[in-house]
Amino acid sequence: MIDDRLLRVGITQGDTNGIGAEIILKMLADERLLELCTPVVFGSMKALNFYRDRMDAEVCKLTKVAKADADIAAGTVAVVDACDQKLEIVPGQATDASGKAAFDSLKAAVEALKAGEIDVLLTAPIDKHAIHSEEFNFPGHTEFLQEADGADGSLMILFSDRIRVALVTTHTPVSRIAEALTTELIVEKLRMFNASLKRDFGIVKPRIAVLALNPHAGDGGLMGSEEQTIIAPAIATAQAEKISCFGPYSADGFFGAGQWQHFDGVLAMYHDQGLAPFKALAMDAGVNFTAGLSFVRTSPDHGTGADIAGQGVASEESLRRALYAAIDIFRNRERYDEATANPLRKHYHDRAKGDPTVE
Repeated sequence: MIDDRLLRVGITQGDTNGIGAEIILKMLADERLLELCTPVVFGSMKALNFYRDRMDAEVCKLTKVAKADADIAAGTVAVVDACDQKLEIVPGQATDASGKAAFDSLKAAVEALKAGEIDVLLTAPIDKHAIHSEEFNFPGHTEFLQEADGADGSLMILFSDRIRVALVTTHTPVSRIAEALTTELIVEKLRMFNASLKRDFGIVKPRIAVLALNPHAGDGGLMGSEEQTIIAPAIATAQAEKISCFGPYSADGFFGAGQWQHFDGVLAMYHDQGLAPFKALAMDAGVNFTAGLSFVRTSPDHGTGADIAGQGVASEESLRRALYAAIDIFRNRERYDEATANPLRKHYHDRAKGDPTVE
């Protein structure tokens, strides 16, 4: 049975010298959100107060709590203070301290998620260089959360109301993309994308477009052979598994001619191939979602905004949409799991015995 209680949304503050605190405060100033969920911010109360004091707009009331499952008064936002109290706030400057604070926030939120104290996770942007350490030796959130969850794999999906783009490779250097691509990897991502479109987005029969790697889809091998030797075989394998996928399409013509509008999802071979057109189409309205995990995690589709941090001008729209999306995906999963928990068994007539038998 679907649980209709208010979900607890864990929100990590991200890099404390970026725009994370500002957009969190702006988003949560809208009291209507408190009717949809119970937000719990993991971060630095010092940083939140620092940015709140520099904002002209009305902001939410913050209540410090020891744990995410504490009783929270109506109309307030709980804050789990997970960072060093001596943290120095320097807007616009990524530092070792701001990186450590971002990791402390993320670690505390993941622990609360595993303990069942929060239902979904919403992450504000991190500075990948600042957060990097012996404890966080990952290219980004996606890889860290996959390991923390113990998942066999994960899939980065960027989406808006208009388009969904998933990536075969995420933070792989361009010089190593071709060698990283394999038929098996692409098939794995197609399976995950197809499953996510059904369970997380409620699409019954998703259609997926697969992009080529090389210009003009390799031009028959003149500009590269990956389309013929790796990508096309992956599409054929997925199609044999009843996954509706098509391609490979040359990325420039595919987006330029508007072909993306005829598909439920687009699988790109590498980061900028998919995200450059996506952000051109949906920058302020985009959401980053990590599929393949046992829990729901979303984030805004932008970075730390170091150039505008502390100025109060950062838009909270992508973060707000990411919060809505986390709730929607959680509910979609509940509905899908309930609907598929006890599928009807297939019956056939055994003519040899003359009796109906259960398959």
